[in-house]
Amino acid sequence: MAIRRVGVVGCGLMGGGIAQTCAQSGYETIVLEVNQQFLDKGMTRIYSAWDTMASKGKLSQGQVDENRARLHGALDLADLGDCDLVIEAVLENMEEKLRLFPKLDGMLKADALILSNTSSLSVTQMGAITKRPDKVCGLHFFNPAPVMKLVEIVQTISTSQATIETVRQFALSLGKTPVLAKDTAGFIVNFLLIPYLLAAIRMLENGMATKEDIDTAMKLGCGYPMGPFTLLDYVGLDTTMWAAEAIYEEYKDPLYAPPPLLRRMVVSGMFGKKSGKGFYDYQ
Repeated sequence: MAIRRVGVVGCGLMGGGIAQTCAQSGYETIVLEVNQQFLDKGMTRIYSAWDTMASKGKLSQGQVDENRARLHGALDLADLGDCDLVIEAVLENMEEKLRLFPKLDGMLKADALILSNTSSLSVTQMGAITKRPDKVCGLHFFNPAPVMKLVEIVQTISTSQATIETVRQFALSLGKTPVLAKDTAGFIVNFLLIPYLLAAIRMLENGMATKEDIDTAMKLGCGYPMGPFTLLDYVGLDTTMWAAEAIYEEYKDPLYAPPPLLRRMVVSGMFGKKSGKGFYDYQ
């Protein structure tokens, strides 16, 4: 199947980054938001990124103009009707996704693919409430989506091999390196990453070291580009907690149980960089 027009549901940090990546890779791209304020904020972020790239010589002004012409904002789900492939990047909450998937299924053309950017939730469950489970899979981007090279393609027990191959070719066309994962909680990266991040929080909770020293130790001792607390703030503490809960729900392994400190910070609205405050202050 030839992919020409791409839809993205959600224009937040992840959705906006995915829409930016698709548009600058040559795809006619429609990005949907729930209201004009959120859409304007997301589009402004994308335009600013392209202007910055142009100022650094990474894009010509002509390329910026072409990218802008390929990217369209929308507030009505029906505007995605002609898309060949739609990527949902809404809140990492199964109820939200289960509300969205039947609506997409009902208004998209029969051969269109529906992809989820979920980092840990069951793609099988999302596909099961559609009439096209063979055309549903995960395509998990990493933040920031325009920069990070990896994408996880998540195959459910119902996803067809033709869908997987189409999505693989699509990912390559975006300049990404795809890896294939089965639809198990956490997929590849989060299954391994989440216990490490939660262990760092438990160390801090138990007074074993300061967050600054833990970050420094993991950067200089293990060669990681950033320490766990900087990474947690970048990923989002709320996103990390949801991912941990999803994996814990499937495996009941205490390694994946969110520590009390993480829960308290999320309840307090301390989500990390996106909220201005997490383990570090960004205000």
